[in-house]
Amino acid sequence: MVRRAVALAALLPCITMAAPTVLIPPALASPSGSPDLASAEGTLAATSAGRQRVQVGLAFTQVAPKTLHGNSQIEISGIAKNRTEGQLAGLTVRMRYSAQPITSRSQLDQFSAGQTNQLPNATQPQPLTNVAAPGSTQNWSFKATPKSLRLSAPNGTPGVYPVGVEVLNPAQQVVGGLTTFLTFMPQKRLFKPVSISWVWPLIDRMHRTTDGTFFDDQLTKDMAPGGRLNRLVSAAGTTATPVTWAVDPALMDDAQRIASDRYVVQPFGAKKGAEKEKSPVAARWLSDLKTASKGDPYFTVPYGDPDVVALVRHKTPRDIAVALDARNTGVATQALGRPADAHVAWPPSGAAGPGTLEQLAEHQLKRGGSFLMSTSQFQNPASGTPPNATTALQTKRGVEKTVLYDEKLSQIVSQGSQSAAGGVLTEQRFLAETAMIAAETPNLQRSVVVAPDRRWNPAPGLAERLLTYTKDAAWLRETPLKKIQAAQPQDRVFNGLPDSNVWHELGDAHLAQTHDIAKRASAFRAVMTGDIKISYERALLRLGSVAWRTMPARAKAARDMLGRQVADDMESVRIVPPKNGRVLMGGSSGRLPVLIENRLSHQSVTVRLVATSENTAKLRLGQLPPEESVIELRPGQRAQRWIPAKAAGNGNFHVYLELWVPSSNPNSDRNTKGRRFGDVQTITVRTTGYGRLALLITGGGLAVLFVGVGVRAIRARRRRKAEAAGDGSTGMGSAGTAEQGYGYPGPGFAGPGLPGVEFPAAPGAGLPATGTGPGLPGSGPQPAGQPAGAPSEPGPAPRPAGPGPAGPGSAGPGSAPAGTAAPDVPGAAGDPGSGVPEPAADGKAGRRGRHSAADPRGRDGD
Repeated sequence: MVRRAVALAALLPCITMAAPTVLIPPALASPSGSPDLASAEGTLAATSAGRQRVQVGLAFTQVAPKTLHGNSQIEISGIAKNRTEGQLAGLTVRMRYSAQPITSRSQLDQFSAGQTNQLPNATQPQPLTNVAAPGSTQNWSFKATPKSLRLSAPNGTPGVYPVGVEVLNPAQQVVGGLTTFLTFMPQKRLFKPVSISWVWPLIDRMHRTTDGTFFDDQLTKDMAPGGRLNRLVSAAGTTATPVTWAVDPALMDDAQRIASDRYVVQPFGAKKGAEKEKSPVAARWLSDLKTASKGDPYFTVPYGDPDVVALVRHKTPRDIAVALDARNTGVATQALGRPADAHVAWPPSGAAGPGTLEQLAEHQLKRGGSFLMSTSQFQNPASGTPPNATTALQTKRGVEKTVLYDEKLSQIVSQGSQSAAGGVLTEQRFLAETAMIAAETPNLQRSVVVAPDRRWNPAPGLAERLLTYTKDAAWLRETPLKKIQAAQPQDRVFNGLPDSNVWHELGDAHLAQTHDIAKRASAFRAVMTGDIKISYERALLRLGSVAWRTMPARAKAARDMLGRQVADDMESVRIVPPKNGRVLMGGSSGRLPVLIENRLSHQSVTVRLVATSENTAKLRLGQLPPEESVIELRPGQRAQRWIPAKAAGNGNFHVYLELWVPSSNPNSDRNTKGRRFGDVQTITVRTTGYGRLALLITGGGLAVLFVGVGVRAIRARRRRKAEAAGDGSTGMGSAGTAEQGYGYPGPGFAGPGLPGVEFPAAPGAGLPATGTGPGLPGSGPQPAGQPAGAPSEPGPAPRPAGPGPAGPGSAGPGSAPAGTAAPDVPGAAGDPGSGVPEPAADGKAGRRGRHSAADPRGRDGD
């Protein structure tokens, strides 16, 4: 009793809260495999919008046997639940059925979508006393035989009978109902079995952004015992029914990645990822897959299962070719230990337009094979002949074989089968549909292909049972897909892709932003040299997966994460900006230093440096030699280049520095040649009129001047000491005061006198005291420590005043190497000690100066 109570408690969530009009109860699976009640009710609302919610939910737990015979014991069991918030007293449950078999597949649809009260026959009701309280449940069961139900046995063909269960209130109103089907096999068989083939999808949604980072760890759960992927592999491996595997190389890539080494899981929004140990679960799953698929053919979808229809519409068909290239699909060969031996092109949902089909034919059907498409894309044969699975399609490449999978069967298998309750209905409907295919045209050989949803998540045990029924049902004959491919094609009209399909495809914004990331990644790859250690090709293919159609929020997060990663890696190859973004260039010409570095740890790169002046009239930049403009950098290496520059004036000027893709790089293509790599770096160049050499010359001249001033000061002091001791002569010239001269050059710099320097007037001279010409004492600067107008020591012969020596300029201290050419800078004439002539110290002016009123002491002014 305890075990039974536990089993009942586990089954409660599996109750399918479906209205009688629902085709298949839409219960959704929880992680344990049981349906989630809230999700089931939400799906019900979407399926039967506008209809009142049923008061009592019903679920089938058993329908046996799967195939009825004349002496079979029929048992139909289930569970009922009060879904209201009030008391439901006086409820009863009864079974309704039709004693006459259905005659077509369209009638199957009508009965499954109709009310149970459309079924003409009913059994005696049973009380449901335990479901009176809100949320309460009660098991129910009906037992019968074909004879007790008076089923009309079919004549040599399988018979399908609708059976329903309904709940009545005291007013005999239906407050809940559910319909399924029984399949009856007569003892005498007068029909041809249906050839049936399974396409077994091994495709998953995406789990990675970059090659090294996963945004979830769901794969480990799905590959573990009881997980979705584990159930699919186990079902195919434990049954003898042949299947044709449809494998996504991206799934194999993910499984091998986590099985072989440690990996990082960084959920969306997390600042840091967590490192995981390599997964023994994934390694075991890969081993089981290799064993299970050993005797079956397989084909691959493009890497990542891209939305090929959206890619063609967005005019990026090259992505399809890349996803089908052997370097990406070959990972499936590595995982399974053998190359793909089936040639099939399967567009998402089995629907595609002419442009997409041409791309798939060109890249995937080069060696023959066929398209795999949905029957919903084609019309039935015009001749009225029952449809088969093989037809042909006209493309620009010619006529291509096309295998059509049965849209209705594939929906039945895929939808509502994630729970135990939904699985029971799926099994019964699958058997009924295939039996009707055999019964509709018993004298014709029919063929059917079943291709479940790409991410099919069957309830535990359902996949095995479906494959078992395929092999055991008397009206079915399991057939390899290649045999159906080889059959004579029927003439069927291709409907094309409806315009409404665009609303289900990947959006323009997602594809456009993915394309922008791809352009940056392409430029990044084009600068790589040597062994390529960094690749974003597969990451970009994963962004194009059709799985993102139903996950727009996750698609955006994955796109943003990959975009940031590409930007961060590209910034590792950069121009190092100078301090404060400024470079000083002294003089009118020089060379600007530019430092480039590669901070990548395992990848060598080659880039081309390009510099552009914002104002070419004021600052012109020269060209680097070709051997210097193309820069090769090993991991962690830096390199410096010097760009010739010439300024036409002083000021601050912007220079734009860029790294470009070298056109000779073998990794570049027509889309990357001549393209910029990374962002533009802007620096400010400050130009001045003085170069380094000019500053050195000026500084040297000042030093000589200061030394001369010091020497004169020492001599003056000695002279004063000698005068104080009574010695009238020091041997260094007259100590008298200055007066008006005789028109000869005075001491100091040639040229006009220093403005603002005033001299005392000589008595009776009749001339201003301030010197105004070359013949006036004090008409030029005087050495420090010497009074204005004081005569100097005798010197060499007079030398014409004029510009002194000139020195070349430079780009400023620390900004250019020694020897850089710069324009001349005017020198200074008349420096002390430079050989400029001075007047004799024993002239008349000197003698008169002793009696000058300006300095009665006859000293040098102190």
